[in-house]
Amino acid sequence: MTYSDALLKDILTRTRRIAVVGVSLNPVRPSYYVARYLGLRGYSVIPVNPLHEGAEVFGREVLGSLSQIEGGVDMVDIFRRSEAVPGIVKEALACFPELQTIWMQIGVEHAEAAALAEARGVTVIQNRCPKIEYQRLHGELRMGGFATGMISSKL
Repeated sequence: MTYSDALLKDILTRTRRIAVVGVSLNPVRPSYYVARYLGLRGYSVIPVNPLHEGAEVFGREVLGSLSQIEGGVDMVDIFRRSEAVPGIVKEALACFPELQTIWMQIGVEHAEAAALAEARGVTVIQNRCPKIEYQRLHGELRMGGFATGMISSKL
């Protein structure tokens, strides 16, 4: 799928509160470092993972489901397999009447769930990473796609 830079930038600009579904407590997992990065960029990140419910990550308690989130969220960022997406989207639509965006991570796509969200007026991004898009659109992306913050002669 192709998304315009203007659309992606608009989403990343208007979004303030993100539920990250499938967040890991392991710092080498993409769901961990993407959620951490988004938090460092000023987003309020709410970690959701039933396997780690009650644990703490980034100074926040991991919730077991979207329905446990108090208040709304602007975006639900999905780090789960594509077959889990319909249930997550249905729960998100039921819990958050003001939801703006469903974002499916790299390798995650589900046309029917996307159509369901879009029918409610929710913007859907599939098979993309908000961290990578944020870095690319804000000039932070370096060679190899990683902004390491380290100076090195190696790539």
